[in-house]
Amino acid sequence: MFKHIIWDFDGTLFDTYPIMARIFQSSLEEHGFHESIEEILRHMKVSMSQTEQHYKDKYSIDDAFLKAFHMKRKDIEVEESLPFKGIREICEYIYNSGRFNYLYTHRGSSSIDLLKKFDLYPFFQDFITSEHRFERKPRPDAINHLVKKHAMDTEQAIMIGDRDLDLLAGKNAGISSCYFTEETEENPHADYIITDFTSLKSII
Repeated sequence: MFKHIIWDFDGTLFDTYPIMARIFQSSLEEHGFHESIEEILRHMKVSMSQTEQHYKDKYSIDDAFLKAFHMKRKDIEVEESLPFKGIREICEYIYNSGRFNYLYTHRGSSSIDLLKKFDLYPFFQDFITSEHRFERKPRPDAINHLVKKHAMDTEQAIMIGDRDLDLLAGKNAGISSCYFTEETEENPHADYIITDFTSLKSII
């Protein structure tokens, strides 16, 4: 049984990728560049930094473009983003069963704002966001910090995410990993694979 559940945010707790991709597509179009949502999503599901670098190389977009994108994104996401179906129920279940939820995201304070907006914040024990300035996933530094701070038994800790870098961060910290995907697909870095959050109960 797992006592410590560490959650990624984008694409795991909240369904934010379609919104991010739409805003990025719109920002590109304002500069005369045309990309499909599917292509943008393909890069975003690797990482946001990889997405930014790809389009810097392809279209020579600059830091001003990215700053404007992130400002627009922050405003729209807070208004439109929703948690995945079943997230409230599973987070509340973990909390009520005497176990602990933690957030580990590369996103900034908007992740906390969205948890509060949907009354999920009280179910979480601790939070790691970009403002803590840990090395980015798949480096294990942030998870190692949580393990030490909360005296976790690593055999009772699990990282849940939708990207390889989430799973590898968990592996690199010596904890288990759970891959969330809405498709039926394998992942060599995952100890567990789920396509919905109801099935998570049988794992933890």
